[in-house]
Amino acid sequence: MSMNRVQFQPGLSMAEFERRYGTEEQCEEAVRAWRWPQGFSCPRCGAGKRTEFRRGALLYLQCAACQYQCSLIAGTIFASSKLTLKTWFLAMHLLTKAKTNVSALELMRDLGVSYRSAWLVKHKLLETMRLCEEFRQLSGRVEIDDSYLGGERVGGKPGRGSENKVPFVAAVQTTEDGQAVRVCLALRPFTNASMTEFAARSLVRPLTLVSDGLPCFTAMAADAGVHDRNVTGGGAAAAKHPKFKAVNTILGNLKTALRGAYKAFNFSKYGHRYLAKFQYRFNRRFHLGAMLRRLAIAVVRCKPCPERVIRAAEIAA
Repeated sequence: MSMNRVQFQPGLSMAEFERRYGTEEQCEEAVRAWRWPQGFSCPRCGAGKRTEFRRGALLYLQCAACQYQCSLIAGTIFASSKLTLKTWFLAMHLLTKAKTNVSALELMRDLGVSYRSAWLVKHKLLETMRLCEEFRQLSGRVEIDDSYLGGERVGGKPGRGSENKVPFVAAVQTTEDGQAVRVCLALRPFTNASMTEFAARSLVRPLTLVSDGLPCFTAMAADAGVHDRNVTGGGAAAAKHPKFKAVNTILGNLKTALRGAYKAFNFSKYGHRYLAKFQYRFNRRFHLGAMLRRLAIAVVRCKPCPERVIRAAEIAA
């Protein structure tokens, strides 16, 4: 059996992580370089000269022209955090290197912080991943399918009407022979209006949409281009249909990853972030060794996101 080159990439080892980001000073230098790649520029006046000093352990920069002071982490996702940059970098490494998922409880133990801190760090990083993938678009041959987060509750409604089930759509761009290239996941109800909006946002021509004939997919395909409609019915036979191999594999991997890490989470409120994490990592799987650096750059350039926003960030489908 041949070796899958993507699966067997070396990635960024813990030893290499320690060599690059093992001290607070190394992490500070990395943040400085990513935040100001052309050299320091004052957030207020744009001047390039500055002096540096510390308040406690936090590094500050003071503009030599207007005397404006800002910390190294001000204006980033790290803003107002009392955790060290090394702790943040380790959290990013753990989240990006894991093939499955990392729970907040596991992160708490690995980072040596409180559960609340671990949860907040995790969700701030997941929110950054979501923002990075917010405008992802697919084209060419795209397999699409409907799915759900959650399952039936004892004594609750059965089937698709279960109160614990949250619908989401999975779209996978493939090569002509069905090999997955990129994925786009979104919490959305399966209505004509919602799917048409999804198509306008996430699908671009040239496009061949491969669907199972669900009415909402037929409606969205009206302006999408070629529609390859395959009525599969339900059950195991539908899951093994050759035209849906990529999207079914993606959904299987996603649900296995979620079940392996979480007993439960608030699907309707936070599901968009968990889907975004899977999507972010999958779409960058060809360069595992660079994933931490790419996420860190996005985190440095992302606006602050306080806890009240993180906890209230349920998005409407």
